[in-house]
Amino acid sequence: MTQAPAATRSSRRRHDREIIALAVPAFGALVAEPLFVMVDSAIVGHLGTPQLAGLGIAAALLMTAVSVFVFLAYATTAAVARRVGAGDLSAAIRQGMDGIWLALLLGVAVVAVVLPAAPWLVDAFGASDTAAPHAITYLRISSFGIPAMLVVMAATGVLRGLQDTRTPLYVAIGGFAANAALNLGLVYGAGLGIAGSAWGTVIAQCAMAAVYLVVVIRGARPLFIPLFTSDPAVKDTLLPALLVVAVTQPIAGVVFVLDGVLMGAGDGPYLAGAMLITLAVFAPIALLVPAFGGGLTALWWAMALMMTVRMATLWLRTRSGRWIVTGATR
Repeated sequence: MTQAPAATRSSRRRHDREIIALAVPAFGALVAEPLFVMVDSAIVGHLGTPQLAGLGIAAALLMTAVSVFVFLAYATTAAVARRVGAGDLSAAIRQGMDGIWLALLLGVAVVAVVLPAAPWLVDAFGASDTAAPHAITYLRISSFGIPAMLVVMAATGVLRGLQDTRTPLYVAIGGFAANAALNLGLVYGAGLGIAGSAWGTVIAQCAMAAVYLVVVIRGARPLFIPLFTSDPAVKDTLLPALLVVAVTQPIAGVVFVLDGVLMGAGDGPYLAGAMLITLAVFAPIALLVPAFGGGLTALWWAMALMMTVRMATLWLRTRSGRWIVTGATR
């Protein structure tokens, strides 16, 4: 048998090392979610048998719901990898961002279904009378983490497609540690019982999703910043400011909706007064930004504060009901 040339053997060894370098971290990230459930079970199990049974039922329902959307990870990985292989990194990132948006929308839809249907779902799994209340509590609270779980799936797919399996591993390890600490603190320290376990997991999942979004958005900046400038210094200044703008958009969305409601109700005097309050909070902070050496990002954080104050004043007004007037005139 002819022996392969030394160069070929060296190439094969290098290829094997590259495969292992990708596969081992990927495996570690895959086992993160089952480890979350194990930690929750270990902590909740000491509360009592009904609580543990309730957790088991709720966890099975959650894992089933999330497993339905596993295509978010696999389809995104393939789509991104193909475009990377074609040398079109911008298209790869765009494909990945599309997957993340889809994950977020699907997650919100699942939450809308699970919240009202939780008692029926738990009953369908044959929960006992003692376990059912705990299962419903855990399921309803944990459902708020489903959008984050699906975003993590899609973002993991993006990074795998970009041949980055280490970041998912690091995020999984951090999420696992945070989940364990939060569960212990909320279940026993705060005395929240099984609800504390659910909230701890939701917080850890949301934190993981946030880390992924930061990583992917950093990659997405060939996509939009070059449209405005080619100056590297301007790009470095612009990116953090755009991230603040992105974070503020959900708040801005609420403000725009409530603005429209109160405008349509003819509640102009209140809106004018609320804007004066907002200006009184925003103006001093905005003026202090340059005085203390703040830049564009700091100014946008001040803008984010302004939108938060606006949201608070509008929300308080809509909650009061005093804006509601029947008839043709106020």
